Amino acid sequence: MVSINDLELKADRLSVIDMHTAGEPVRIYDATLLGLPGETILEKRRAMGERFDHLRRAMMLEPRGHADMYGAILVPPSDPAYDAAVLFTHVSGYSTMCGHATVALGRLLYDQARLQGRSQTRFTLECPCGPVAIEVTPDADPAAAPSVRFESVESFALSLDDSLELEGFGHVQFDVGYGGAFYAILPSSRLGLDFHQTPLEQLVDAAGKLVAELRATRSFRHPQEPDLSFLYGAILTDGDHVTPGQLTHNLCWFGEAQIDRSPTGSGVSARLAVAHARGQIAPGDSIAFAGASGQAFDGAVARPTERGVIAAVSGRAYYMARSELILETQDPFAQGFMLPARFGDFLSA
Repeated sequence: MVSINDLELKADRLSVIDMHTAGEPVRIYDATLLGLPGETILEKRRAMGERFDHLRRAMMLEPRGHADMYGAILVPPSDPAYDAAVLFTHVSGYSTMCGHATVALGRLLYDQARLQGRSQTRFTLECPCGPVAIEVTPDADPAAAPSVRFESVESFALSLDDSLELEGFGHVQFDVGYGGAFYAILPSSRLGLDFHQTPLEQLVDAAGKLVAELRATRSFRHPQEPDLSFLYGAILTDGDHVTPGQLTHNLCWFGEAQIDRSPTGSGVSARLAVAHARGQIAPGDSIAFAGASGQAFDGAVARPTERGVIAAVSGRAYYMARSELILETQDPFAQGFMLPARFGDFLSA
């Protein structure tokens, strides 16, 4: 068989590492040598979208990615005190915080340090929402993935017991929490849906309708940074209370109808902030959160803040592949594509 390396292809090549955390994928691309302009991480985020978005599209969209793909693009930190800096990506753009990707990057940074002969277990990751502290704890079994714990940026409840009229569902009450991104949070029962028995497709559809209505009718303002002032998604839960020591489930709808297989680290942080605001949990209380894959993250309030809490989230990430994506210059899908809503969309393209 001919090796693809023997072929003289006119193509760009992107070396990537594929990992997953609780079943949610993260494709990691090192863009530190890309020459991305910007002094701050948010300036780099804007520059990535304006000048190099074709790389995101190639990595996230079909045929190299898929509708629920997720990615992490490493860029130079804006401060030498940070160990690494990252832009979080998905099929429809860029997010401001991602817990499952942070867990994966924590393991990657830890393993890179080991390969360099260093025993570093604490890292600071610069994210678009701010710096995030990571601590890696090796497992007693050397063959097992280490546990990665991160303390996120300040999480808080933006509003409690908000409500709106949602077509097909009537009067719906919800909370809005911030955990590096804003989420509408509510038990699925408030939409008339049994969390454990309703077909997943119906839960997804209901969450999407709620997000669409909120994005069209409400504003979500971050107290410091306009670039963080948008509703990222919705989290449907299996109940309106969390109880320390007991497992709780949630379904996270984010971006443009992506469903997180993991419990969603930023979503767990937002849920912890809301639960703390309601007096349901205290600092140090531990709660297990499971997402669509059934694999759980451990979440806790590390400490309260003036506006909310610093949430701590723990999980484990696993390697899946190391590969080189090839973008041939004549490939019509070198920058990826998305399935159309209808075949007629091809006629107007």
